[in-house]
Amino acid sequence: MGISLAFAANDAGTPALKLLQQQVKISSAFDSGNIKVAEPPSVKDTYVDIGLEIVPDPFCEIDNQAHFQWYYFRASGVLSQTCKFRVKNAGKASYAEGYHGYNSTASYDRQHWFRVPTSYDEATGELCIDHTPEKDVCYYAYFAPYSLERHADLVSWAANTGEATVTELGLTLDDYPLDCLIAGTGPKKIWIIARQHPGESMAEWWIEGLIKRLLDTNDALSQSLLSQATFFMVPNANPDGSRRGYLRVNAAGRNLNREWATPTLEHAPEVFHIMAAMETTGVDFFLDVHGDEALPYNFIAGNEGVPSWSPKLEALQNRFKQAYMRDTPDFQVEHGYPVDEPGTANLAIASNAVGEKFNCLAMTLEQPFKDTANAPRPVQGWSPERAVNFGANVLGAIAEVLKDLREPTE
Repeated sequence: MGISLAFAANDAGTPALKLLQQQVKISSAFDSGNIKVAEPPSVKDTYVDIGLEIVPDPFCEIDNQAHFQWYYFRASGVLSQTCKFRVKNAGKASYAEGYHGYNSTASYDRQHWFRVPTSYDEATGELCIDHTPEKDVCYYAYFAPYSLERHADLVSWAANTGEATVTELGLTLDDYPLDCLIAGTGPKKIWIIARQHPGESMAEWWIEGLIKRLLDTNDALSQSLLSQATFFMVPNANPDGSRRGYLRVNAAGRNLNREWATPTLEHAPEVFHIMAAMETTGVDFFLDVHGDEALPYNFIAGNEGVPSWSPKLEALQNRFKQAYMRDTPDFQVEHGYPVDEPGTANLAIASNAVGEKFNCLAMTLEQPFKDTANAPRPVQGWSPERAVNFGANVLGAIAEVLKDLREPTE
């Protein structure tokens, strides 16, 4: 998605060097980048109006649509320019209603991400990002990206701590390694995966927080958990889609979180390899980490609709949620998805498939793209820093249910 367009801003009577420095350029030719310039820009004095479009994912047969919502682009030559970036096809996005009450993320250095004024007009279907950058270069994204380079750094860091081993479960269709970090010596098997949907980058920020706290030898809770359980953690279950700048699918155009019933190497090798590893190790607890475009809350989606759902699993799930809420005000239990009726669960969804196959506590954790309505922080909204802390805080909730996950005879 290497789209780049240059045009001159405030160019009347300026020297050639100054004109060159003031060219405004739009580019998405980098890891996770996604945008294209849709119409000629309008430039007047220091005001710049740019029409953009998000590039759709490949068509997803099971969802009967080509998803799009994720964007990530760089604007250069924008110092002190009053910029209006109009995403013209936002009204046709997969979850256009999610743009209501949403402010785009922006960054000058790709380290610190902040929110900028953003509005969505249902009548025109345009998402408008209004910003006057204080630097020559500014990046804009649907949420703070988590690059494959940072992923590689996280995996290498974990391996070098001596507290975890790294195994390659298999290769993706783009030949990326599907990394799994393994830590602990205890008998309970804890599986946690993140980012089946590549545009939900907060999921990998979350699991970074979990991993770094879990491998902290000075953290008493982490050390206790590692003595009671073995953790299997997949930080990025869809590296192909992540690199390509997709929202929902892998390189084959498959929504991985609808492939768990009969995964194949041809279409969903990521799910195929994870499930094969689970069959080898067994699963006592499973958490699949995601992001939700519309709801401004962190919440759990359970698997109440699976045939094997029981009072014991319901009690464990409630204890987990109450403990998570106890440990962080960023978690809540009032808002979330409707609960499935008994026996109606879609067993092609990860948490349902794993919960049913292994008769274990299995859940999906959702985080917002927006700010959290119950604990708002307008400057950054829901952010990488908050997601990292939120991931670290899950250990208390896991400890709450760990001993009761499965009886020795089960």
